[in-house]
Amino acid sequence: MSGAVPTLAVGQIRRRPAAFAGLAVALFLATGAVTLFGSLVAAQVTAPRAVAREPVEGPGLVVIAGAFGEIAVLVALFVVVNALGFTLRQQHRDLAMLRTVAATPRQIRRLVRAQVAVTVLLAAVPGCAGGLLAARAFLAALQRRGMAAPGLRIPGSPVPMLIALAVALLVGLAATALTARRITRPTPAAALTDSAVGQRWTGVARLLAGAVVLAGGVLLLRLAADRSAAELDKAGQAAMLGSLVLLVAVALLGPVAARLLATVLGAPARLLLPRAGWLADANLRGYAARLSSAVVPVALLVGLAATMLIMTSTAEQAARATGATTSVTKESDVWLRQAELGLLVCFAAVSTVNTLIALTADRRREFALLRLVGATRRQLLRMLSVEAVLTTVVGVLLGAAVAGAATGAFSRAVSGSVLPVVPGAACGWVVAGAAVLTVPGIVGTGLWAIGGRAVEEVGGERG
Repeated sequence: MSGAVPTLAVGQIRRRPAAFAGLAVALFLATGAVTLFGSLVAAQVTAPRAVAREPVEGPGLVVIAGAFGEIAVLVALFVVVNALGFTLRQQHRDLAMLRTVAATPRQIRRLVRAQVAVTVLLAAVPGCAGGLLAARAFLAALQRRGMAAPGLRIPGSPVPMLIALAVALLVGLAATALTARRITRPTPAAALTDSAVGQRWTGVARLLAGAVVLAGGVLLLRLAADRSAAELDKAGQAAMLGSLVLLVAVALLGPVAARLLATVLGAPARLLLPRAGWLADANLRGYAARLSSAVVPVALLVGLAATMLIMTSTAEQAARATGATTSVTKESDVWLRQAELGLLVCFAAVSTVNTLIALTADRRREFALLRLVGATRRQLLRMLSVEAVLTTVVGVLLGAAVAGAATGAFSRAVSGSVLPVVPGAACGWVVAGAAVLTVPGIVGTGLWAIGGRAVEEVGGERG
């Protein structure tokens, strides 16, 4: 099989283009983000000394690129890892079948690495080109606001694009080493059985890792809360980074947290809609790992967006009360945070849509079985609608909990109170946006997934 690995990798991508579409989009965003901020740094580093030393408004281009890109690149890479997990999930049965015909774990890992490498190369060219165009547009916007020297230009050096390609490959290969273990570690028969029955309960190692990451996030928020009023910039950075670390903890501990919330929220659904609500509640609680995968992108979207909005409102009110102006409240920096928020929301929205479409499409055989035992398409759509609403609520609650913890720590540094200033209308739009992405994504994909003949779907391959 060793010599056939590249052929098998390309053949699997051709056979299942939809399974690799989400990963390709995530890699496009990741390479674009690294190219964007790398090009900004290159513009400053390669500029003539006279141009580079021109006084500008704000901290300077390198600092902006570093601080702005730190969170954006981390989120982009998080989206890549999440998308790769679903790519492998959708071909789990095929890979397990290869193991039953004598393929070794090492060969399976080589096949998956080859798939990731091919997808990276396909996404890198448009991603780097898009990042280069975005860097030029972003630099022009900074120059119009006096935050970058007028003489700066994005160089034609390929170094930022090569770095973006290397980062994407490294992240993809590292994620492959983690996600491929679920197929290569068990025996061939057990791997094939797992592909049929779905994911198992959260492992002890994952729970321990989640607890460690959660402790790290709490530590960062404590550092933010202990900052003095004169160090609001550092408090804001620590709170924002802490919110991202907490969201990683949510991803690790998601099956436990999501199942607890689904149990609480499922009771009203059972009472209001006895049939569809009962089925939806049973599905959500019975497949905790699947529910966790669905709610984590929603929590990412709500948590990051709400954290930035609430922090800005809290800092602005404190500035009005004291008459002080910091980089948290300057108009130029407010614009920067709005631009960063837009980029992060784009990443989180792509992750949400990719995840929900992949999860729902992967249930075609399950829907076909329900139809064979008497469920109608209308009943399945009602069930999916209830699931979509509950998924949205669970994701919003988890994201709101992260935002509440992060902004509470920031508010304590600003005003001494852990109660931040919440812009109700803006946060309402964030929740509405999460619902618009989640509910139509699940129900729309469900309309496609329940189509066709039930007997053929049950007899055919999964996904």
